[in-house]
Amino acid sequence: MPRWLCLGTLVLIAMAFAAPAASQARQAPAKKPTPRKSAPVVKPVQVRPEMTCPAVLGTGVTSKREFCDVMVGRDPQTGIIIRFPPHRGTAMLTFDLHNRETYSEQLVRENRAYARHTATIGVLTPDGTLLTRAVVDTEFRTGKDLLDRVGGGAGPGGVKAVAPIGVETIHVEIPEDADAVSVLGEKLLSVTVDGTETFTAPGRPIAIISSVMIEYRPAPPPKKKAPVKKKQAPQASSAKPKA
Repeated sequence: MPRWLCLGTLVLIAMAFAAPAASQARQAPAKKPTPRKSAPVVKPVQVRPEMTCPAVLGTGVTSKREFCDVMVGRDPQTGIIIRFPPHRGTAMLTFDLHNRETYSEQLVRENRAYARHTATIGVLTPDGTLLTRAVVDTEFRTGKDLLDRVGGGAGPGGVKAVAPIGVETIHVEIPEDADAVSVLGEKLLSVTVDGTETFTAPGRPIAIISSVMIEYRPAPPPKKKAPVKKKQAPQASSAKPKA
C-alpha cells in the first residue's frame, strides 16, 4: 500500500474518534432538578368556640367562669352545641367538668350534708357518633369543698344554692370532617346520708362544664373556580337576498 494512502487512512480514523468526543465536550452539564417547595407550616389557633348552652347556670363569683348545666339526653340537638371552624387535621376540644352540689347551710350545721356524686357525660357528633365519655367524681361535706358560688340567686350574698364542685379537665380529639359536637349527660350516681340514687331521666341537669376552648389548624381557603365564558350565539346575516 502506498505510504500516502496509509497516512490518509490514519487521519480519517483519528477524525472519526475525535468527533464524538468533541460533541460531548460541547454539551451543557445536566441541570439539577428543582426542589419542591414544602407546604407552609400552619400554626394552631386556640380560641373560645361558638357555643349554644340550653341551660346557663351563671357566672362564678370568684372565678368569673361561665358555667353551663349538662342535661341528660339522647338527641345530640338538645345538648350543649360546640361549633368548630373549618380545620385541617384533627382539632382539640378542652373543657372543665364539674359536679352540681345543692348547698344547704342547715344540713352542714346538722352534719347531714355529706354527698358523693359521680356524673357521666358523653361528647357526640351531630349524627350521634360517640367520641368519648367523661366522668367526674366528688365528695361534699362543707362549703369549703365547693369550687365557686354562682351569682344571680336568692341566697345570702345573692348567690344560687346550686354550685360547682370538683374539676376534671377533659380533652377530646375532633375529626377533621366534624364542624360541631354535642355534650350530653348520661347518668348521675348520688350517695347521701339518705341513701343511693341514680338519675337518668332526660332533661335533668347532672353536671356542669366551664372553660371551653378549642385548638385547631385553619383549613386553606377554598379554591376559586374560573368563570365560565358564555358562548355568544352567531349573529344573523343582515344582507338582503338578491332579486
